[in-house]
Amino acid sequence: MIQEIQSQLAELIQENHKGSNALYEAERALAEAEYELDTAESKAFLKAQGTVADRQAIAKLEAAENRLQRDLRKAELSRIKQKIRAIETASMVLATQAKLIQSETRL
Repeated sequence: MIQEIQSQLAELIQENHKGSNALYEAERALAEAEYELDTAESKAFLKAQGTVADRQAIAKLEAAENRLQRDLRKAELSRIKQKIRAIETASMVLATQAKLIQSETRL
């Protein structure tokens, strides 16, 4: 039983390592998406005509696709963070189980 728990812990540690890499990539993708959104919105605002409110509305409309991409990157980042937390929780549970089993075998 202890060997099985150790094996599961090793798998979770490996998965958590992959999660760290995925987290970095998701953070980078989000930063790029935010840059693209800011750039598209600024360019659209500068070329638009009318009042400031009109120009802001036009810029927001023209940058809608960039905003969607940014929001999708945020969702992806959130999902990765959630999965990492779940892996960390599972690791703690398995470690606790291993300690309980060791305690029981000493009795």
